[in-house]
Amino acid sequence: MPRRIRIGRTIAALGSAIAIMCTLGSCGAGSPNTTPTTTRSGGLASSTHATTTTTIPPPTTVAGPPSDSTVMRQIERITGRITPKSVTASPTGLVSAQSMMYSHNVTWYDPATRKLVATIPDSVDLSSFGIQGHPGTSKGAPVESVFTTDGRYEYVSNYSMYGTGFGPEGRDACSAGDGTDTSYVYRISVATKKVDQVIHVGAVPKFMALTPDQKTLLVSNWCSWALSEVDTAKATETRRIDLGGRYPRGIVVSPDSRTAYVAMMGSNRISSVDLASGAVSTFAQSGDGPRHIVISPDGDYLYVTNNASGTVTKVQRSNGAIVATHATGAEPRSMAISSDGKALYVVNYDSSTVSKLSSSDLKVLDTEKTDYHPIGIAYEPTTRSVWVACYGGSILVFSDTTPR
Repeated sequence: MPRRIRIGRTIAALGSAIAIMCTLGSCGAGSPNTTPTTTRSGGLASSTHATTTTTIPPPTTVAGPPSDSTVMRQIERITGRITPKSVTASPTGLVSAQSMMYSHNVTWYDPATRKLVATIPDSVDLSSFGIQGHPGTSKGAPVESVFTTDGRYEYVSNYSMYGTGFGPEGRDACSAGDGTDTSYVYRISVATKKVDQVIHVGAVPKFMALTPDQKTLLVSNWCSWALSEVDTAKATETRRIDLGGRYPRGIVVSPDSRTAYVAMMGSNRISSVDLASGAVSTFAQSGDGPRHIVISPDGDYLYVTNNASGTVTKVQRSNGAIVATHATGAEPRSMAISSDGKALYVVNYDSSTVSKLSSSDLKVLDTEKTDYHPIGIAYEPTTRSVWVACYGGSILVFSDTTPR
């Protein structure tokens, strides 16, 4: 457990909390949303649900020491009607949690106050999007998300769809062509808090990445063993690329938007995909069960979690060479990188810990206990905080601003 808690607010965070009232809709107006009520025990904040009206803060930046010179301190534990599989931070001050088919929702939080901004259900009428064969209300299963760089939209993948005309349901053990039903990606408008696009992709879509030019959304389809390319201007899947291996998951894209790198979790390799030709090749062998990838801010390095090996690997992007590998814990799953690129944050699923590593040499700088089965993680840039999704029904927030 954390040794001490920072309760103080920075002036920038206070500014975000004030601005939260005036961004979505007019000040003092808008639809009510379920929001955490914060109580404190021994200095640690804990959240449960009440009702209020709130909106989303504008972009804020927070200056501070290099991220590899600070230590993490837990400052809050959020609970409620959530079973978070992942958490995602927008570049403009919003954190999103995706809660699968167990809660059928996406929840948004203000990072400055850590209060709930909105709960977006995964229920849609597909006929209103021109999709036939599924009359009535259909539900999804939000698994991962990605925000556009301007923070105006969030894309959410749905593990499976539920309703008339869907099935068989997706599952973790599957093979390409085994009959597992395909699914959809939603786009949610941050301004309206509503699903405004529904895009057909492959079977059991999991991770997503936008190309830096924002023209293409890439989706890893776990049970199709394929990568979907979506034209964001047309909201349409334009190509589905066979990746030639089991269980694709994490994705990053080169700074020039020309090459995608995909973690093939059913193997030991990272595949590269030429986004012009669709050609697929083995880029690196990082370790057993590669799951998540992040890219350094300068685009020079990839960092990979290897779930089965219990390690994180640093890879030179220019040639696929392994630079370093370091153990973190049992079953490292998701990973985030700080805004300055100096620190990595990894959740160790079966150890119930979060590890902080130096990106230069992968030295472990800090390890903190979490709730049972941490599975998702995000670095929130406007507050320099780390958000950890725990599958049992909680989100832990760690401040990472205290000098070491």
